[in-house]
Amino acid sequence: MTVFDDLVGQDQATAVLSRAAAAAGEVIGGGRGAGMTHAWLFTGPPGSGREEAARAFAAALLCPDAGCGHCDQCHQVLIGSHPDLESVRPEGLSYSVKQTRELILRAAGAPTQGRWRVILFEDADRATESAANALLKAIEEPPPRTVWLLCAPAPDDLMITIRSRCRQVTLTTPATEAVAHVLATRDSVPPDLARFAARAAQGHITRARALALDEGARTRREAVLGIPRALTGVGECVAAAERLVKTAEEEAAAATAALNDNETSELRRLYGEGSTGKGLNRGLVRGGAGALKELEDRQKSRATRIKRDSLDSALLELVSYYRDVLAMQFGAAVELANDDLRFDLDQLAKASTPEETLRRIDAIMQCRERLAANVNPQIAVEAMMLALRP
Repeated sequence: MTVFDDLVGQDQATAVLSRAAAAAGEVIGGGRGAGMTHAWLFTGPPGSGREEAARAFAAALLCPDAGCGHCDQCHQVLIGSHPDLESVRPEGLSYSVKQTRELILRAAGAPTQGRWRVILFEDADRATESAANALLKAIEEPPPRTVWLLCAPAPDDLMITIRSRCRQVTLTTPATEAVAHVLATRDSVPPDLARFAARAAQGHITRARALALDEGARTRREAVLGIPRALTGVGECVAAAERLVKTAEEEAAAATAALNDNETSELRRLYGEGSTGKGLNRGLVRGGAGALKELEDRQKSRATRIKRDSLDSALLELVSYYRDVLAMQFGAAVELANDDLRFDLDQLAKASTPEETLRRIDAIMQCRERLAANVNPQIAVEAMMLALRP
């Protein structure tokens, strides 16, 4: 049992990381910190486990036995409480230069337990240009005991000057059988449901686990994949777009409501709200007005990101649907992600041409690009729905 056992279908990456962790331990023992690769780039498609691989590598670097999986060091890393691991993700749509510079200052500190100071930088592709330039300087001249672990979908998503200074670890989409096996053995999911979830998620482990364990996730998937059948007219297209955007907004609100309340209450408490004493409460709360406004802005940005991610997930579901249609039109001998909807897929495959299917896929991908460019979601999704209409 090691920290790498949870990396599904990533045998090649696991071998590379295991050897590197063992070598890092020898470097520490010989006092040759400069011999360690101080910047790593983990890339792979959504669901391949980029962050999980980076976290497992962090545990292996901090573990005396190169990632045994059962010591206190490994346990603290895996649950996110190790003092020498700094794990960050964008607070909103992107990393700001301010957030990145603050992280760089923290990264410069010495490790507290004698090994490495590890910085796990999730979604590094979301760094703004200024933030990326600040990150580049930190990677070019890292402290001798600091290791940067960057995660991004593809190397091209980062500046060439950053990726050229990183050792790359490429992850792949796990096979359906591998994901289904994990769900059945580790989550006690019935075999048929495990295979359905793994196939529908197209190797995306987190998505597969959600489909297997959450009936609500399966219901939302059915609603999204029912859209192509419902687009019988302009009115239906507009209504479908409105439902999709509204669902994303509701998911974002549900995901952030409790967290926002806790953050706001804690900030107000820190600035003295509820304190006793003449003039004390008023002065401290007024002094925290700027901090409260900054927090509200971050919360709005976070809600926007979650809403966009929810919409993007739905759009990828639609891409998988039309990809299956295209496979049937060409008679390709491939596994259908939505095999449970084979009748609907067959009906659409017979009623349309491959050229029409490709145009629909292009319309979905264009919608994703528009959403990433901050186009109004309702307008972008409505345009897509009209393009999908038979």
